[in-house]
Amino acid sequence: LQALRDHTKESSQLFRRQGDYRVCVAASEREMGLRDSIPVGATLSMSAGSAAQVLLAWEEPDRLHRGLYGASFNATMLSEVRRRGWAQSVGERERGTASVSAPVRAPGGKVIAAVSISGPIDRMTRQPNRNYPELVVKAAQAITDGLRELSASHSASDVEES
Repeated sequence: LQALRDHTKESSQLFRRQGDYRVCVAASEREMGLRDSIPVGATLSMSAGSAAQVLLAWEEPDRLHRGLYGASFNATMLSEVRRRGWAQSVGERERGTASVSAPVRAPGGKVIAAVSISGPIDRMTRQPNRNYPELVVKAAQAITDGLRELSASHSASDVEES
C-alpha cells in the first residue's frame, strides 16, 4: 500500500467485505495536502465506491443481485468491472472524491479484498481511468502473489513436518 501511495501520490486502502459492509483493514495515507482519509477499521457501505464494485463484481449471482439493491451502480457496470479487472468511481461514495480499485485474490482465485486509491477529483480528475488502473491492478497482483507465496511456503512446511 505504501508503494502504491508513493507511485500515485494518493491515499491507498485495502478493503474486505463483512456482510453488507466493507471494512478498511489497511491504509497508507498521503503524507501532506488534501487527502481522502479512510482510517483502518472504518466500515463503509457496499452501495457506492469502486471498492464496493470490486467486492460485489465477483460474488455469487444471488449475492451480487442482492447487493445491487439501492446501489449507485448496476449489473452492467459490474460486468464491465469483471471484464477489465478494475473499477472506478467519481463522486459516488463522497462528493468531490474519486477512486480506483482492483481485486485481491486468495490462492484459489476467489476475490477476498479490494485494493484502492482515493483522492480529490481535482487531482484524480473525473476520468481516473486515464492514469491509475494499471498501478492499482499491479498493486493488487503483488498482494495476490504474496498471498500465493505465503500459502505455498506454509504448504511446503506442512509437508516437511509430516
